[in-house]
Amino acid sequence: MISFSVMVLVFGVVFLAELPDKTALAGLVLGTRYRASYVFAGVAAAFALHVALAVAAGSVLTLLPQQIVHAVTGVLFLGGAAVLLMKKDEDEDEVRKPENQTFWKVSGAGFMLILVAEFGDLTQIMTANLAARYDDPLSVGLGAVLGLWAVAGLGIVGGKALMKRVPLSLITKVAAVLMMGLGVWSLYEAVAA
Repeated sequence: MISFSVMVLVFGVVFLAELPDKTALAGLVLGTRYRASYVFAGVAAAFALHVALAVAAGSVLTLLPQQIVHAVTGVLFLGGAAVLLMKKDEDEDEVRKPENQTFWKVSGAGFMLILVAEFGDLTQIMTANLAARYDDPLSVGLGAVLGLWAVAGLGIVGGKALMKRVPLSLITKVAAVLMMGLGVWSLYEAVAA
């Protein structure tokens, strides 16, 4: 039986915690470059896996070594920034053609980015703690996954809307700088912890 009140509480907590996080940025970046439905499919699958792990593990996830998670995330963000900065400028129409972005390529990129970047994240740990506290894995899991999907959807849609008003090359450069900042911050957290 699903507890609507637990589900809504978890949705609100997870949504608000994830909104200012790197997920919205990742969705925005991917949403500017690829078909939104493909991006969302990969991101949604990764979040579903994260929530399943968090709910199954309960509070055990809080024991993960955060230094390793931060270091890997930092390196991935710096690598992503380097790829964005080194990529040759392309015609914006060329980037958006469906034949240049297969479902598996785009959804796989979204899946892998979220899978690695969000592992051991605050919302995953929070979900594990909420699952342990309420002893209602289905309600907690549904609330958490819906909250994460809502943030990802907002980021992806925001990316598409932004691309209609701002040149792709500028978005790419700004995204690269933000990713570099997140990478440096994650590496700092890994060293400082």
